[in-house]
Amino acid sequence: MRFEDQRKIMTEKALIGRDIRDERIINAFLKVPRELFVPEILRQYSYLDKPLSIGYNQTVSQPYVVAKMLQELELKEDDSVLEIGTGSGYEAALLAEIVKEVCTVERIEDLARRAKKLLRSMGYENINFKTGDGTKGWEKGVPSRKSFNKIVVSAGAPETIPPKLKEQLSEDGILLIPSGTLEDQNIIRIRKEKGNFKTENLGSCAFVPLIGEFGWDNGN
Repeated sequence: MRFEDQRKIMTEKALIGRDIRDERIINAFLKVPRELFVPEILRQYSYLDKPLSIGYNQTVSQPYVVAKMLQELELKEDDSVLEIGTGSGYEAALLAEIVKEVCTVERIEDLARRAKKLLRSMGYENINFKTGDGTKGWEKGVPSRKSFNKIVVSAGAPETIPPKLKEQLSEDGILLIPSGTLEDQNIIRIRKEKGNFKTENLGSCAFVPLIGEFGWDNGN
């Protein structure tokens, strides 16, 4: 079966067949070829609703989980979105189909380099890249930005949310981050309203650890 057909079936069953209702997100999943973001040896599994290894103990996340997180961000067309954890670049591509600007941070140089090369080859010019500590957000990134409408983290943070991410959230913005222990995490949605942060628990999840100064260390 062609990848295009597999993509359509996966989107219909894993996303529409559950609770994904945002047509912009659905259209992005129908358009972005997930098979390009996974190692060639795993491409036959590209449209299973499951995470797949991309090396360095990292994964491209389960499609439904990615779609659910994007839906919970309440994305708007003119948003500037900060993504922590570029990984393969798949989520950045999905975001770039929906919003004005994406700034993405990856700590592993080889993954960052591969993602940038692929996304540029696919014609995405509204994605900016930074290699470094994602727990510090877009600090010293280019172009210079002090805040973002939306921030999404694709790795599990400790129970204390990295303070620099909250500092970089715009007024009325949303930060979505897995948080908890290494074994037990929940997706936390944080809204900034009149300078205050309102926190919601959206349910359990399982992500690779967020490594950095304000996250886990390499030895956990």
